[in-house]
Amino acid sequence: MIELNTMLNIGKEMTRKLNSVDIHSAESLIQVGSKEAYLRIKEKYPNVCLVHLYVLEGAILNLPYNALSEEKKKELKEFADWLK
Repeated sequence: MIELNTMLNIGKEMTRKLNSVDIHSAESLIQVGSKEAYLRIKEKYPNVCLVHLYVLEGAILNLPYNALSEEKKKELKEFADWLK
C-alpha cells in the first residue's frame, strides 16, 4: 500500500481530507478517480475549490497540478461547474 502523502501534490491537509472520505492509499485514490474523490470531498467540505480537483488529477497522473493540459483543465472545470 502506497501512502497518499508520497504522491505528487498531496500534502498533509489533502491526505486528511481524503482519509475523511474513506480514501486511505494511492491505490484507492487511483481506483476511485479524481472526480469521485473530489465529489466526496466537496460533499464534506463545501468550500473546496477547483484547484483541489486539479491537485487530485495531477496526483493520479504524477504531474504537478499546474502542468495539466488545458484540455484536461477544461474537462475538470466543466465537471466542477456541473456540481454547482
